[in-house]
Amino acid sequence: MANIKKWESEEVGCTIGIDYDLCNGDAECVEVCPTEVYEVVDGKSTAPNIDECIECCACVEACPTDAIEHSSC
Repeated sequence: MANIKKWESEEVGCTIGIDYDLCNGDAECVEVCPTEVYEVVDGKSTAPNIDECIECCACVEACPTDAIEHSSC
């Protein structure tokens, strides 16, 4: 069973899920996100600033392990 942590934004209307079994914490999502949605905490990506998301999907495309699921992508 996947270990997926989810963040939801009612303001933006999107959900981001990160599969912690796949996430290696290399911060590609942090680097490519133009609105700083992501942070790495304890070696895993997190999306504490999801309300800033512009739904560009750069994070999904950049993740080398396909750990990010985005409701808009």
